[in-house]
Amino acid sequence: MFYIYKDIIKSTMNKVFLNLGRQPLANSFLNDIKKNTIKKEFFYNLKICFNKKNYLVSVKKPVNPKKQYTDKYAHRASESNTMREAFKNVARKLFKRFKPKKIMEIGSNDGVFLKNFDRKSVTAIEPCKNLAKITKKKFKTYDEFWNLKLSKKLINQRRGKMDLIFSANTISHIPDLKETFKGINNILSNNGVLVIEDPSLLKVITNNSYDQFYDEHVYVFSVLSINNIVKDYGLRLFDVDHIETHGGSNRYYICKKNAKYRNSLKLKKAIKKEISCKLNMLVSYNNFAKRVFASKKKLNHLLNNLKKKNKKIISYGATYKSTTVFNYCKINTKMIDYVTDTTLNKQGKYTPGTHIKIISPEEGMNDSVDYAFLGAWNFKKEIFKKEKNFLRKGGRFITHVPKVMVLKK
Repeated sequence: MFYIYKDIIKSTMNKVFLNLGRQPLANSFLNDIKKNTIKKEFFYNLKICFNKKNYLVSVKKPVNPKKQYTDKYAHRASESNTMREAFKNVARKLFKRFKPKKIMEIGSNDGVFLKNFDRKSVTAIEPCKNLAKITKKKFKTYDEFWNLKLSKKLINQRRGKMDLIFSANTISHIPDLKETFKGINNILSNNGVLVIEDPSLLKVITNNSYDQFYDEHVYVFSVLSINNIVKDYGLRLFDVDHIETHGGSNRYYICKKNAKYRNSLKLKKAIKKEISCKLNMLVSYNNFAKRVFASKKKLNHLLNNLKKKNKKIISYGATYKSTTVFNYCKINTKMIDYVTDTTLNKQGKYTPGTHIKIISPEEGMNDSVDYAFLGAWNFKKEIFKKEKNFLRKGGRFITHVPKVMVLKK
């Protein structure tokens, strides 16, 4: 059983502004497309809401996490050079700034962040058992969902209070923010720091990157919403960094209410910026929804026109983001021949909902390809560097962020 943060289900506070339609689980890649397999595929309605009280943007009805975070979870952070470097750099930065003795990560994936610390000082929380199995070989790991109960269990087992709690692209995945932050407050040392990295709502709105909304992203946080929410649990947001990860994210620095840290000038500027962009007003989200619909029409028009000219179009990256785009825009095998992806356990499978075959880039990026849709647009630099031969021979990438267009070299 799981519970949703109370405020997001109060109809008087919560307003739906975007309907992305019938969607599958973004991570539910199919082993085959036989009739019985397709019949069992799980779908839900992806509607996005704005809360007028705390400015929180969320999925209207979250999917039960037990359906999402299984022992077949496909994403491994360490398989991306970009992400390995990003986690290495933030680990160094946080250790230098806060000098923590005890470190915990909520959503440790395959240990790409925690491996940068002394293994005796770290604790990993990872509910996906296939990933937890990897980290258990390196450091203490709990293959459970984070909540207040688990927080108390760690203290009872003498893991102690944590000086640094890190969580990248995980807090936004947990429906129950109440349990999440109560558990954090319980185990955080008096001057300990919680550091959260999650996609920036401001970037989503300005970049028109509606594909940041999918089943795992129960919330897309703004500085305004995080600042409001953590206050309810004896915590305080005191600093923020804007980072390039995942197409534009925020790194939030949170402490206990009476901890020694002063609120930074960067935080004050970030709040002022979001208010100036009207992230505290429903009208901004209604306008965003109109742009999303226009983007859908333009992408379909572009792909259909290229197909009429007998162009071969593939997609680069079997990402969770592309699951939203494909299913919302009704993109199928008539438009996209296949998808390439570097993740080994995705290759040979089929995309959720749209059932497009996934193969390796080595096999798929051949001379017959005219265009490749950037499903992994947030790794554009890495992809362009890797696929320079494709570009040199006249191949072109298509993107929908910040607008639908064919990219030049």
